[in-house]
Amino acid sequence: MKASNIRELSNAELVAKLADLKKELFNLRLSHATGQLNNPLQLNSVKKDIARVKTVLRERGEK
Repeated sequence: MKASNIRELSNAELVAKLADLKKELFNLRLSHATGQLNNPLQLNSVKKDIARVKTVLRERGEK
């Protein structure tokens, strides 16, 4: 997900997106721990998406 796409979302949508990404990261970590994750690079991309969303929220002054 690109930062320009994230900036187009409203604050409520960003908070919802952040919650979804955190759930996805949890599921990916669980899959990785059990050896069922096919592409471990997904972990890095989800972490970076979480960081992007948090950065935009921080810039806007939302928590």
